[in-house]
Amino acid sequence: MKKLLIKLIRLYQKYISPMKRTKCPYIPTCSQYGLEAIEKYGALKGGLLAAWRILRCNPFSHGGYDPVP
Repeated sequence: MKKLLIKLIRLYQKYISPMKRTKCPYIPTCSQYGLEAIEKYGALKGGLLAAWRILRCNPFSHGGYDPVP
């Protein structure tokens, strides 16, 4: 499951992300954060951390530096 999620994120980074007009306000980007979280904590906990980050990423967020814990 971990490898599948990593492949999906990399596909997103390569093909979908460059077509988006808006950029992520966070550093690292949400997709990079998800990749690092899944690699560090595994599919379940890393996936939950990534999902929480994506929920926080909206036009009203302040963004900034937010590394994987």
